Amino acid sequence: MAGSSYGTIFRITTWGESHGAGVGVVIDGCPADLPLSEEDIQKYLNRRKPGQSKFTTQRKESDQAEILSGVFEGHTTGTPISILVRNQDQKSRDYSNIMNTYRPGHADYTFDAKYGFRDYRGGGRSSGRETIGRVAAGAVACKILESLGIQVMAYTKSIGPVSIPEQDYDYSVITDNRLYMPNNQYAEKASAYLEECIRSQDSSGGIIECRVDHMPAGIGETVFEKLDANLAKAMMSIGAVKGFEIGDGFQAAKASGSQNNDAFSSNSNGIYKETNHSGGVLGGMSDGSTIVLRAAIKPTPSISQPQDTVDKDGKPLSLTIHGRHDPVIVPRAVVVVESMTAITLVDMLFQNMTARMDKIAEFYSKTR
Repeated sequence: MAGSSYGTIFRITTWGESHGAGVGVVIDGCPADLPLSEEDIQKYLNRRKPGQSKFTTQRKESDQAEILSGVFEGHTTGTPISILVRNQDQKSRDYSNIMNTYRPGHADYTFDAKYGFRDYRGGGRSSGRETIGRVAAGAVACKILESLGIQVMAYTKSIGPVSIPEQDYDYSVITDNRLYMPNNQYAEKASAYLEECIRSQDSSGGIIECRVDHMPAGIGETVFEKLDANLAKAMMSIGAVKGFEIGDGFQAAKASGSQNNDAFSSNSNGIYKETNHSGGVLGGMSDGSTIVLRAAIKPTPSISQPQDTVDKDGKPLSLTIHGRHDPVIVPRAVVVVESMTAITLVDMLFQNMTARMDKIAEFYSKTR
């Protein structure tokens, strides 16, 4: 299968299926001498693993990371890093009734149309379990960014109709609730809404917001490798994401130029913007202000109420999906959005190292 790799210099390749022996990632282009342990990766994997609350699938997986290569005595060696997570709680029999049936909202039909064959057990490569490799790589990318003083933070902005106004954000409580929302009162409202979804055998979507602080200006290219374009690709590559925006996003279409433009000013620390409608990116390059992006997550397509569909022969039928599924994907996808953001930023930071001859000369003059 093509299309399982992402990045140019800091490049990741995810592999594995939902009901196979395991899933994982190979990371190419990570510099040597980065302190890295399995515990560093596990902190991120624990944020996306199943069974965290009644609002996530009850599949029992420890999601323990095993580093197979690229790390020696607690530091990266500069060679490919391979990370494995073994599957432990596959129940493939739960999917036997959809072997020849196309589930609404899933990739069953498109897989058959493309390959003429598919792994029907949990969706194979189209399963959300594929994101384990992204999160493991994201943990490594976040360590690189932290060493540069760059901070990446994602959280749930909304679930269904429950949306937190920006003025009510409290970032200190994001991990206080299982929905990863920056306001506990809104988290309670969202929980009540999800209870209604469960009772009606339905599911919900939501919006994940991600902030990047202390990103230097000038990162990104001006045409096809724009920072915001690559962030959009990174977000839209996540299976559940159906929309992306940066800064004011679609609201900018309602504004005038005088409202949307960010005025520049300066002080003893240098040039800065007085507002941030652009979301931290101008002309495809970071502008030094906070990068703010959002990903719209669709409702979980696996719901237990009857749905109309057809089988491989086009015969109509009513399908009831069995198995263990999330009534909402959003909380577990927060760390996936954070990880894909970090991977993209690291790759573009590395690409930027060749942008100026004076910086190249300065670097190599120090190595003589």
